[in-house]
Amino acid sequence: MIQLQVNGETRPIEAATLARALLELGYREAHVATALNGVFVAAGQRAAQRLCEGDALEILAPMQGG
Repeated sequence: MIQLQVNGETRPIEAATLARALLELGYREAHVATALNGVFVAAGQRAAQRLCEGDALEILAPMQGG
């Protein structure tokens, strides 16, 4: 288990990849944008993106309205 900063909050995560972390965090079917340590990670690259202790993950969901 590693500790990640997820949207500014420290969270314990068992997943080793970004794709698995999103599943673990409950973002199963959600359309979200992700950035790891300030760098955008495209959806197609999440399964290959390894996570390390202390990484900062930002998850952004689109909002409707205006």
